Amino acid sequence: MSDTQSPIDLYYWPTPNGWKITIMLEELGVPYNLHLVNIGAGDQFKPEFLAISPNNKMPAIVDPEGPDGAPIAIFESGAIMQYLGRKFGRFYPADERGRVEVDQWLMWQMGGFGPMLGQNHHFNIYAPEKLAYAMKRYTDETHRLYGVLNIRLADRAFVAGDYSIADMAIVGWATLWERQKMDISEFPNVQRWLDTMLARPAVARGLAIGKESRKPMDDDEKKVLFGQRARTA
Repeated sequence: MSDTQSPIDLYYWPTPNGWKITIMLEELGVPYNLHLVNIGAGDQFKPEFLAISPNNKMPAIVDPEGPDGAPIAIFESGAIMQYLGRKFGRFYPADERGRVEVDQWLMWQMGGFGPMLGQNHHFNIYAPEKLAYAMKRYTDETHRLYGVLNIRLADRAFVAGDYSIADMAIVGWATLWERQKMDISEFPNVQRWLDTMLARPAVARGLAIGKESRKPMDDDEKKVLFGQRARTA
């Protein structure tokens, strides 16, 4: 296990992807500096942020005490979680079999239970034009993914063995089941797991960080976020 004396710099906005990292840092109990990246105001396109996260997405971190003691910048939430798990030796197995178990569910979240639920949010809530086909497509896929998770949790407390970064990656998205037009009672194993997760103090703290900064977006902010006007720094 490695220790850090200097705080990690976290570039963040309170969304399900951002929550992954605040939850993990709170669980680890390591110091960090919070830098809010207002994605509605276009902060993600500023040159200083693009130098850290070239895909103009948050979250991102800069660890001043990275490998060999040199600073390292990391973007993509899954990569950040894997790095922190390796560095601190917690919530990410050291053995290959255990690590593969966690990795596949982390990738399931990043490839499905994240982008598909994000499309659900977009077409059901934010899209200026209500497209019945898209709304049904992504609501149905959300339902399917909750079903996969429900089956997985039928005989285990957590997604991939012990509590891990896979659970942390999934939980923020799962808290939004109502806005995804899901009935959580259809997925009793997910509901039990979600109750367990939300009872963890570090999870509750991670979900609350920056909450006061988030407010409903106005039309101009929606245009920035969804690429409906020129993206300038």
